[in-house]
Amino acid sequence: MTTPATRSGTGQPAELFFEDLVPGLTVDLGVVTVDGDEMVAFARRFDPQWYHVDTDLAGESRHGGLIASGFYTVSLFMRAYVDHLLSRAAADASPGLEELRWLAPVRAGDRLAVRVDVMGARPSTARSGLGTVSLTGTMLRLGPDDRPEQEVLRTRFRGWFAARPTEAEPAGPAEPAGPAEPAGPAEPAEPAGPADPPEADLSEADRPDHGPTGADQPASDPAESDPAESDPAETRPAETSPDRPEQPEGGPAKAEPHD
Repeated sequence: MTTPATRSGTGQPAELFFEDLVPGLTVDLGVVTVDGDEMVAFARRFDPQWYHVDTDLAGESRHGGLIASGFYTVSLFMRAYVDHLLSRAAADASPGLEELRWLAPVRAGDRLAVRVDVMGARPSTARSGLGTVSLTGTMLRLGPDDRPEQEVLRTRFRGWFAARPTEAEPAGPAEPAGPAEPAGPAEPAEPAGPADPPEADLSEADRPDHGPTGADQPASDPAESDPAESDPAETRPAETSPDRPEQPEGGPAKAEPHD
């Protein structure tokens, strides 16, 4: 039986687990291009400071034009992180971040290369079955030749990732039972033989212990019969003596009195 599939950060079956995110690993999260309209719309909704939303004021300032909200930039990082890593990894929640720095202004049209580096990994002490992975994320502006020009964002954070499920050990071939212990000579089974004939056809020795059956059954209760009659092996002819007349033929022999 296999363990049910662990879900990735986007709900699909995961293919990367805690054990795969080893220190020293670098994951390329692709290149994102900053959309000017989206950048301003985000600032108007969440961070409406003048250098993010007012074209004229921003143009007259030391910024020389509109610059992206830092939270918009980190949102671009997060989307790349989800698309290129969490969508494949058995990701759980994050316990938080340690650093978030905006190192240079981001403008409309910038092309930003995104990556994460695994800095450390250890089993989680807070969540059983998860590992805590320490990551550093960076975004670098690319020049016209696609070479990095400047780092614009750096963040250090931690993520929880599920350990790889273990499959149940397959049931291997059964252990040979080995030679059976000799059970000794078996008791010979009594042959079934032909079905027992009706009692009327049995010889006297084969009759049931209750004695004659049918018309030969004495009127008295068999339990009151003399034991000598109920056991053919014990039956013997009645003794005669000159002092005692013979019992009439067919009559039961009278038991001798005893102490």
